[in-house]
Amino acid sequence: MMEKLLRVGTTYLPVTNVKLSSEWYVNKLGAELSYLDEDKAIVNFANQSFFLVKSIKNQNSNFYDIYGTERFSMTFEVNGLNALNAIYKDFIAKDMKVGEIEDRGHAGRNFVFYDLDDNMFDVWSELSPLFKKI
Repeated sequence: MMEKLLRVGTTYLPVTNVKLSSEWYVNKLGAELSYLDEDKAIVNFANQSFFLVKSIKNQNSNFYDIYGTERFSMTFEVNGLNALNAIYKDFIAKDMKVGEIEDRGHAGRNFVFYDLDDNMFDVWSELSPLFKKI
């Protein structure tokens, strides 16, 4: 096979209230709303489109590992510890649900945050080499 997958274009996230969730993503994360109806919204941020899809209550994108620990399925990158700390403080000021900044034993630091439906996301202070070139 000569061709390869180039990037992730869209991520689908379960939400219980599409309108309220789309407003949250716009107001809290600076997303751009590009589509909205009763069942879904499309918001764009972090070089990607996110489809917020109306789902049943208590449904989210998290999963449990073999040890029973709830895990996120996505990590956002920022450019260094100063950026991580600034975004962390901004999220707290916006009254978002966030975890503590952690040292997980690898390069950089991380913290998690949650949307209105408790979809959990990770933020990492290490930017991928491809984005450092841009």
